[in-house]
Amino acid sequence: MAPRSRARAALAALRADLTGDALAPEDPGYDDARAVFNAMIDRRPAVIARCAGAADVVRAVRFARELDLPVAVRGGGHGVAGAALGDGALVVDLRRMRGVTVDPVAQAVRVEGGATMSELDRATQPYALATTGARDSTTGIGGYVLGGGTGWLDRAFGLAADNLLGVELVTADAERTQASADENPELFWALHGGGGNFGVATALTLELHELPLFCVASLLFLPEYGPWVVRAFREILRTGPDALGGAVLYLNGPPADFVPPRLVGRRLCLALLTYAGGEEELRRLAGSLLAAPHAAQVLGPLPYAEAQRMLDTPAGLRNHWSAECLGALPDDAVDAYCALGDRMPAPTLTRHALLPQGGALASGPHTYPVPYRDAPWAVHPAGSWADPADDERCIGWVREARAAVRPWSTGDVYLNFIGDEGPERVRAGVGAGNTLRLEKVKRRYDPDNVFRFNHNIRPV
Repeated sequence: MAPRSRARAALAALRADLTGDALAPEDPGYDDARAVFNAMIDRRPAVIARCAGAADVVRAVRFARELDLPVAVRGGGHGVAGAALGDGALVVDLRRMRGVTVDPVAQAVRVEGGATMSELDRATQPYALATTGARDSTTGIGGYVLGGGTGWLDRAFGLAADNLLGVELVTADAERTQASADENPELFWALHGGGGNFGVATALTLELHELPLFCVASLLFLPEYGPWVVRAFREILRTGPDALGGAVLYLNGPPADFVPPRLVGRRLCLALLTYAGGEEELRRLAGSLLAAPHAAQVLGPLPYAEAQRMLDTPAGLRNHWSAECLGALPDDAVDAYCALGDRMPAPTLTRHALLPQGGALASGPHTYPVPYRDAPWAVHPAGSWADPADDERCIGWVREARAAVRPWSTGDVYLNFIGDEGPERVRAGVGAGNTLRLEKVKRRYDPDNVFRFNHNIRPV
């Protein structure tokens, strides 16, 4: 049979087998199905398999192997690198697989691979339980957790990967398997930061923690106060409990409830404190910031699932992100960070974040491939804009912002914060000392590098 005829016959068979459906480039809905969060990504997969369950994923991967197609995996969220798509690839689209099952007695939750952070948080909230989640409710669970997973609760509960109890996978040979501390432990180790290199995560089980109270203090300052704000924030986090988290962000005031109309569109410095505890204690912790002249404030209890939506980024914009992990935050580093905040591109939805680490994140298992664990701070310039004419200046600003704090960098990086920055940055994200071990796991589970549209670990 001619190759084209064979491919048509295989696609027809796939469509007949799937509970979900499959789209080829000529099909209605194909262009909508291949649109991703980052509008800079424009790729044309050979087939998009919209899977309704793990059995569909098996069928889709088997189809890809029969036709020698690489496989891209699309979870529920917004990976900035566009790894959900690959030109000429088979896309395993998990967005119909969004089930979340909470076991409040075991304090665990099983989440299907296409679910988002919001779906997880809303399912656990009625039980006053939570686990470390991303700082954006639209983040996809699978890529977030397998990439390590930092968030507002990481100082209290550790990285998302630290809370991983088990993963259900479809491997490159179209076989279903499971990984946990007792079952395929080497694969389980690799899934704590090694990302989607080893298979399609159809479901993940995560440990939950009691979270009866959650409060937020959000204070907006004019940008000239930025250096003072960062120094005050630094001292609050230095002396505060592990239940305290947050960020300092430079941003252009969005039309949001917490931004007074007079400040919409203006450059601002936001001090955000999150606290797994009560309002009175948070007010005491935030005292120095509250006493300083600020333009607006919100302070009080906020359901965690709602707090996760505070900084949601809309889909369909052009995005270029990067990050540096810092070994220290002396005054010179504060000034360098703030100087780039002052030069942030406007008017855009770009943000320049300074994030504290430490606490349970730092004290968690040092055996996993997450080398940034020991860095007390991270800087995350995230360019986000609408007009292609702004590409050069926005990308240039992100690169400049990263370079400005590089003198204090540990050299490590949280890979979920960056796009495709080359193999050296992948090694920086998993740790040079872990790379060979990861490559051996890759060789065992994906020797042909079928899953290559990611921060790729190559088999050896």
